Amino acid sequence: MKIPRKAKRAFSESSASSDIAFLLIIYFIVIAGFNINKGFLLNLPAKDSTRLVLKDNLLRAELDRDGRVTLQDETVSREEAEREIKAAIALRPNLALVLAVDPETAWQNVVSFVEMAQKLNVDSFSFSVRNPMKNTGE
Repeated sequence: MKIPRKAKRAFSESSASSDIAFLLIIYFIVIAGFNINKGFLLNLPAKDSTRLVLKDNLLRAELDRDGRVTLQDETVSREEAEREIKAAIALRPNLALVLAVDPETAWQNVVSFVEMAQKLNVDSFSFSVRNPMKNTGE
């Protein structure tokens, strides 16, 4: 007695193709978790945080359109700014650095300043773009 055999089906018609597709999807989901983009790692305050900063603990800095740094109404070089910020942190550990950026400055100048603040371990850092109307006096 001859046992009838089933006709062979093509790979695309079998359930094996759906199994492989499912495994590939799982594989890509898993490896996507390992692709981490590390940008600026800044500790942001909690939404309901009420941290008080005293006026004496504020250090104001400005970046003009040419990337020059102004600290306490005096234009200084990047190295001088770094030394002054480091000295201010040593005197006042709760120092908050506030940076006002000219809208025309190159983004690399801002990034460099933020990196410097990170390197100096500034706990509180804030920056904003200055109002263009304020610069022209209109």
